[in-house]
Amino acid sequence: MKSSIGVAVIGAGMAGRAHAQGYRSASTVFAAGLPEVRLVAIADANETLGADAARRYGYERAETDWEAIAAAPDIDAVSVVVANTLHREIVEGLLAAGKHVLCEKPLAPTVEDARAMVQAAEKADRVAAVGFSFRRSPAVGAIRERVASGELGRPLHFNGHYWCDYGCSADAPMSWRYKGGPGSGALADIGSHLIDMAEFLCGPVESVHGAVLSTVIPDRPVPLGTAIGHAGGVELSDRREAVENEDMATFTATFQSGAVGTFSVSRVAHGLPNALGFELFCADGSAAFDVSRPAEFTVSDRVSGDHRRVLTGPEHPYIAGGLAMDFPGVAHGINDFFTYQARAFLEEIAGVDGLPRCADFAAGLRNLELLDAVVRSAGSDGSLPG
Repeated sequence: MKSSIGVAVIGAGMAGRAHAQGYRSASTVFAAGLPEVRLVAIADANETLGADAARRYGYERAETDWEAIAAAPDIDAVSVVVANTLHREIVEGLLAAGKHVLCEKPLAPTVEDARAMVQAAEKADRVAAVGFSFRRSPAVGAIRERVASGELGRPLHFNGHYWCDYGCSADAPMSWRYKGGPGSGALADIGSHLIDMAEFLCGPVESVHGAVLSTVIPDRPVPLGTAIGHAGGVELSDRREAVENEDMATFTATFQSGAVGTFSVSRVAHGLPNALGFELFCADGSAAFDVSRPAEFTVSDRVSGDHRRVLTGPEHPYIAGGLAMDFPGVAHGINDFFTYQARAFLEEIAGVDGLPRCADFAAGLRNLELLDAVVRSAGSDGSLPG
């Protein structure tokens, strides 16, 4: 085991800052045994943004390009949190330089890119993980345990949604999120999380059906500067560019277990900034989760006979030792998921037997294959006779 692990984050936007904070907090949770975590660098093409993130989260320096991170001998592990189209080049470069990599979802812009990244990871023999952060929810973990133990019986129906409103305004600035073709919009951005959550609970999806991809805002204004995050915060020009991908996606699925799934994702869900939730109906019970109330879930089973609210506590995943006040009813939130994810990534690098491992690149590839299946389903003609 190395005496320390030097970490860096490429991308200083919203999710990049969550990764940076996750590494900063990773040593403060759970048992002793993790090597010293050195907060080395944050890189971003926007020099001001990168320097501010480095200052805020206590990193030693800021860089303006990923190549500096790859070349740095004091960096061992790197989070890649940039536009999806940049993932492959950066990840392959980092792996070739001997770095361990945690790449944000979706793993790549295409299935072909993801396959190449899997091969690069196998060749590099480094930890190569994908950031499916909702796997770290204590409530979701508690529901998964109930499914795995058989307490709820065989899953029958997963009904999930991920609705956001960041694209509601027709004058929200054009950015990489609105480029890339069918499937690269709301489906990849937030649907990737929802699909991973469904398989995390119900096992592998066998097929998808009846997909609909819809774009309701056809063009957006071109920013005069760099749009940061969802809010933009940048002056707009008079010129508009066409939106290339979907604002909404719906589809159904069948799981290998025989369960069925219904899915809905949207970036134009007015008034819902970050609304992920699901209901899971099983042969002997049911469970539900809503991320707007992250520290609780609901469950019913044949023993109790009622649908009851459960507050997460030390008997559930990640709570004991995972919070400064690890007491029943003390709330936690999505930012904590990134801390648990960073901790799991660092533990795998160090060979520490602690938290469940992060999803690997093979899981990221499978997620891309499912997204691709949804796009192909949407291209099928299911129209009724005129």
